[in-house]
Amino acid sequence: MKRNDDEGIRVTGNRGGPAEAACDPQLFEEFYRRHVDAMTSFVARRVTDAHTVADLTAEIFLAVLDSADTYRPSRGSETAWLYGIARNVVSSEYRRVAREAERVRRVSGRRLLEADDIVRLEDKLDAQSPARRALAALERLPPGERAVLELIVVDQLTVTEAAAALGIRRTTARVRLHRARKALRPEAAGLPPGPGARGASPTFVNGGTGGEA
Repeated sequence: MKRNDDEGIRVTGNRGGPAEAACDPQLFEEFYRRHVDAMTSFVARRVTDAHTVADLTAEIFLAVLDSADTYRPSRGSETAWLYGIARNVVSSEYRRVAREAERVRRVSGRRLLEADDIVRLEDKLDAQSPARRALAALERLPPGERAVLELIVVDQLTVTEAAAALGIRRTTARVRLHRARKALRPEAAGLPPGPGARGASPTFVNGGTGGEA
């Protein structure tokens, strides 16, 4: 994977986009393999149960099959589009959990995981616990500002990618990011470093330039 620094968009060298992958099992397997770790981490930053991590990660890729024809390269990278789907899947889960009847249905219908699967997902949950604490610190922000900040600081997307994932203009994302940083500045020192190669930090929350392409 390489980066187009002029546009701030991750560019993949893989053949075929989501639409092609949805029609070709081999291409879909390649699509799944290059994104599954990022999507599992995304979910593990937002829930605390290994079975739910497995279920929601699978739902993200099922949603890809259902909505692959909606991807438009002109609107953002494949990665940003996928994060938008992941946000919708996790948000739907939050709403489901809020309903007691649905929670009971979920427990009764949960598929069994092998012991090795549970250990692997519990390790992922442990690794993402600092990010969950970071997300908790963002609770008091307005929803729009929080969504931008968490995608950039916690999930390590660029401003361009976050804007595409949320379906907003890049300028709007920058304004929301600025407001969120300003609101969190007094408590930024309490935020743990974010995960990922680009290494978010309290300095970034305070206005660093990393990842703002």
